[in-house]
Amino acid sequence: MKRIILHWTAGVYHPNTHELECYHYLVDKDGNIHNGKFKPENNEICKPGQYAAHTGGGNTGSIGIALCAMAGFKSRNECGSYPITAKQFEAAMKLCADLAKKYKINISPNTLMTHYEFGLKNPNTSSAGKIDIIYIPPYPWVAQNDAGAFIRSKVKWYMLQG
Repeated sequence: MKRIILHWTAGVYHPNTHELECYHYLVDKDGNIHNGKFKPENNEICKPGQYAAHTGGGNTGSIGIALCAMAGFKSRNECGSYPITAKQFEAAMKLCADLAKKYKINISPNTLMTHYEFGLKNPNTSSAGKIDIIYIPPYPWVAQNDAGAFIRSKVKWYMLQG
């Protein structure tokens, strides 16, 4: 595996059947980790119907992690009835750190990114224009274009914790 791509589901606080097919791991509002239908290794070579299709144009070699949240998001001032929780966000950061260690992924903007960042870097894919993750409700001071850097610094911190 070469990278981790972080998402929000734009749904409610618990994964549904469709979401379990799209992501390798989902984190609910209480920080519980739900395994998706497919293992990360299924995305080494993406065969139709046999991998987690979480990032248009970027699934091969990518681990997809989603925070179950953000249904109804319109803006940082109108983030719907299911904002990302602090417990959920921190559990996702720890999960990213654990997976980075397991798969020997060095954390950088090219190896740990949000779906939003992937879309910016790959404008000719169906990921262009995706907005997950541009706002982190538990940390409202983090600007849209700083969300990925904030996430990477959190994951690096968790990696140092052992």
